[in-house]
Amino acid sequence: MSFNIVSMSSSSLWQRFQQYFLYYRDPAFSVDISRMKFPDDFFEKMRPKIDNAFAAMRALEAGAIANPTEKRMVGHYWLRNPTLAPTPEIRTEIEETVKRIKTFAADIRGGKITAENGKSFKHVLLIGIGGSALGPQFVSDALGSRHDPMDILFFDNTDPDGFDRVFEKMSDELGQTLVVVVSKSGGTKETRNGMLEAEVKFKEKGLQFNKHAVAVTGVGSDLDKYAEKNGWLARFPMHDWIGGRTSVMSAVGLLPMAFQGFDIDDFLAGASAMDEHTRTQDVTQNAAMLLALMWYYAGNGKGEKDMVILPYKDRLALFAKYLQQLVMESLGKEKDLEGKIVHQGIAVYGNKGSTDQHAYVQQLRDGVLNFFVTFIEVDKDRRSPPIEIEDGVTSGDYLHGFLRGTRSALYESGRESITMSIPEANAFNIGALIALYERAVGFYGSLVNINAYDQPGVEAGKKAATRLLELQKQVRAKLTDGSGKTAEEIARSIDADPEDVFHVLRHLASNDPHIRVSQGDEPADDQFSCTE
Repeated sequence: MSFNIVSMSSSSLWQRFQQYFLYYRDPAFSVDISRMKFPDDFFEKMRPKIDNAFAAMRALEAGAIANPTEKRMVGHYWLRNPTLAPTPEIRTEIEETVKRIKTFAADIRGGKITAENGKSFKHVLLIGIGGSALGPQFVSDALGSRHDPMDILFFDNTDPDGFDRVFEKMSDELGQTLVVVVSKSGGTKETRNGMLEAEVKFKEKGLQFNKHAVAVTGVGSDLDKYAEKNGWLARFPMHDWIGGRTSVMSAVGLLPMAFQGFDIDDFLAGASAMDEHTRTQDVTQNAAMLLALMWYYAGNGKGEKDMVILPYKDRLALFAKYLQQLVMESLGKEKDLEGKIVHQGIAVYGNKGSTDQHAYVQQLRDGVLNFFVTFIEVDKDRRSPPIEIEDGVTSGDYLHGFLRGTRSALYESGRESITMSIPEANAFNIGALIALYERAVGFYGSLVNINAYDQPGVEAGKKAATRLLELQKQVRAKLTDGSGKTAEEIARSIDADPEDVFHVLRHLASNDPHIRVSQGDEPADDQFSCTE
């Protein structure tokens, strides 16, 4: 059945809106899929896949091995409702961790636990990578204000210049900075590098790092042992059954939230409330299944269209970045569950409205049609009293008008969109929004028959990086005699790829003052030497 939404009359659109507009009163939330072009029999045709997705989700929540690659359960839903945990031990572990987080954070904020100079901690430096940083970053930006008891900065890469910029922001208050190091395995190189750099900086300032440090890591990991051996302030568990991209409601996200004074109970309650709504088997009343089905429809079950996220709220500017990892790491898979090559995935990008109307909305309206849009609306304009910038008109009215206007302009050009609304950007609603997308990703993975909970491509990249670092040691050793050598000469001597060797040499020459380069007529003729 073909369905040309562009040719529909306003009355027909109104009827379609009433049919495909889902509104929850508690928590207050709505999703409108009426501007997607799916035919009326789409849900019926998808019924076998839908039933399978519901069954897979029930099994996951009950404690099935949902990540067969790593032989692990996947339990982020238990974090906001520990009564769902498959064993009493897991339930107790979740509940006790939350209690410890609240107590420790209260002791830090209340001055019961102080920095080594006896002063209260004023800053938090969170060191993590991927999900160990993206979740806390998004939540901090969404909920934060200048009145928060502690501000937070991040090491979320292994960029030395990035480390220096963060240290500059802390200036002379490093002595009142609490460092939270987050790594599930304890062996993540980017996080380890950030921790070691921080240790050096604290030592340079005459400070004892262990009196400022907290670990969030797997029990018995290298980081756990290191923190215990060196007498860090505290250690909190990163559960084996939690993946990084769904860890924001574990100690990974709750600990920095508690330091900043955010309401972690409301955050968890919002997620739990959304979970309840999205467990229903009624597709038309299940917002997460509706999202997953719209993704399937838009990309023909093959990710043929990109997901553009347009939140019309500055506080949600990092949401697209957060979803990039949640969606793309979960769904970007080479093989399906039967081992067939499928190359699944959905590309995600976005920024915020109305900024995007002065950026890439021009292409969205008139350019290549390789995307669908999700508008995210926040009903409450601001926390302070409104200001009229025209007679009877506020800045928030303009923001609302731009959202609806952009949606209409895209619709007129045959561009499809989903629109979601939350009442305000508070802890409860941010928790609900995260929970909605977590379940939608799980449903979609089942609809396209892939494992949404492993990440073999990420591991392959880590192994390749390790090999390159080993190569760098070999290359460095070949420069010790002081004579100039080309990349190809060195590559032959160690049986390596000349291009890899060339890039290693260029990097060494840019950062090690003892490595010199004598430029030839062509880059391949450059000769490298060591002056040590």
